[in-house]
Amino acid sequence: MLIRVTPERLDPEEAIEAVRRDEAGAVDVFLGVVRNTNKGRAVDHLVYDAYPSMAEKTMRELAEEAVARFDLTDSAVLHRTGRLEIGETSLLVAVSAGHRAATFEAGHWLVNEIKRQVPVWKKEVWADGEEWIEGPESLGMERAPATMRGS
Repeated sequence: MLIRVTPERLDPEEAIEAVRRDEAGAVDVFLGVVRNTNKGRAVDHLVYDAYPSMAEKTMRELAEEAVARFDLTDSAVLHRTGRLEIGETSLLVAVSAGHRAATFEAGHWLVNEIKRQVPVWKKEVWADGEEWIEGPESLGMERAPATMRGS
């Protein structure tokens, strides 16, 4: 099982190789990629912050639960931190199982639970400001409110 929170670029091939097994007839990979707009607003870049040891612990627990719940052969979860530009991968989830249906269902569940439970925060940066937009609400934590550049 490959679990990592890192400032380094995420490599899909590494995750695929980590979950590939002779008994697995299916490998499903999800890439969360930084897009250039959100809610009609142009995004310049994102910044991810995390509590790495707790994030990795929670990611491992979720990955283990997915393996048991969906009868997977293995799973891998990697999350980037730091500044990410448009098009870069922020989240990589790979799962393997005997058949494709289990991988599709497990991947969907795992991504949703990661976004809901893992202590990783995302700051969206625009030309005229920035805002922490994910993570703290689901954990009962708060970030500073949005700021406007130059104010």
